[in-house]
Amino acid sequence: MAIQQSVRDDTSAVLPTAKDLLKQLAQAEADNAASEAKKQAKMDAERKALIDRLTRPSGVSDEEALKRVTLIVQRAVKNRLAEVEVFRFPNILCTDRGRAINNSLEPGWEQTLTGLPKEMYDFWDRQLRPRGYKLRFEVVDFSRGVPGDIGITLRWA
Repeated sequence: MAIQQSVRDDTSAVLPTAKDLLKQLAQAEADNAASEAKKQAKMDAERKALIDRLTRPSGVSDEEALKRVTLIVQRAVKNRLAEVEVFRFPNILCTDRGRAINNSLEPGWEQTLTGLPKEMYDFWDRQLRPRGYKLRFEVVDFSRGVPGDIGITLRWA
């Protein structure tokens, strides 16, 4: 009997009870959920900061923008490309979240643009369209089955 009690004491020291294991699992799940919540909060804050930055004027002059476009185009041509995606932005920067762009560019779709995408469209209209460049806006991400990010592609062919 003393041997049985000794074996039980040794086993309980080595093998936790089922109840103790469930507590450990619950704690691990809680720790994991807290970690995921922190990651999500950080990603949300970064996204908000990005959107805030994209809704403000860039402060880039037409002269500086032309220099940047020239470098992008020259690099693309060296790589034998006739177009290049120059920008990608969240659909929240469109007043309709990209619906008009997604619907084959409904007439007046450009009026839905805000912030930096609007600034880029206006720059293209002033400076690049007269030089024969084309600009394409299209939904490039359909996460969860709805329009997501929108890409801006500059073309010269």
